[in-house]
Amino acid sequence: MMTDSPIKSETHFGGQVLELRLARPKANILDAAMTQALTEALEEARGEHDLKAILIEGEGDHFSFGASVEEHLPGSYQSMILGFHRIFRTMLELGIPTVAAVRGQCLGGGLELAMFCTRVFASHNAKLGQPEIQLAVLPPIASFFLAERVGRPRAEELCLSGRIVGAEDAMRLGLVDHVSDDPHLAALNWIEEALLRHSAAALRQTNFALRMELQERFERTIPRIEELYFDELMQTKDAVEGLQSFLEKRPAKWSNR
Repeated sequence: MMTDSPIKSETHFGGQVLELRLARPKANILDAAMTQALTEALEEARGEHDLKAILIEGEGDHFSFGASVEEHLPGSYQSMILGFHRIFRTMLELGIPTVAAVRGQCLGGGLELAMFCTRVFASHNAKLGQPEIQLAVLPPIASFFLAERVGRPRAEELCLSGRIVGAEDAMRLGLVDHVSDDPHLAALNWIEEALLRHSAAALRQTNFALRMELQERFERTIPRIEELYFDELMQTKDAVEGLQSFLEKRPAKWSNR
């Protein structure tokens, strides 16, 4: 198990399941160190031919409060966004089914990570949402993928309002697949019942085939969203004001510019 990394790992079912935990509680912020460590852990799984699933969860009471607000500021936002997006590109390239176990807060980049997984298991106290609009920024992965999970009208409403939903509402929306007292155990039970009896090679190729068109759209669309983020959004006064007001714990003063 990795102990000095922001990602901790262990295996289950004789090495057939890899568990990766975001290990900087309580917030489990997806900062540059966390995203790099998670990408590296996913890359290391590439050659594990017996691996049939990857379980992703947060250590402690919360999955993740999201990406680092400090790293959204001018001077660092480009490398932060590009590094974060490598996680999703790697997930698509691997083809290994991924499962998220969500407790507590699962917001912003944390929700983007969870919902990109094959299945999402949540605790009754889970709170999920894309609140980026409250800081006058946007969620690139959710802009691309949330409609895949919940449909376009619901995705637009969630991203434009920034509202946070509970686990039961999230399941009704299609954002969560299963709600239980112990999402970790529920996720492992589903993996054992649904996946472990199958060939690891067949699972990868099937999952890759299911997401092939998604991967092609990812490579076309995400660079365009990144360009919009870098060249348009982050050139507005309100984006910087929203981020700074959050860090300074004060109400934002919008100029609408």
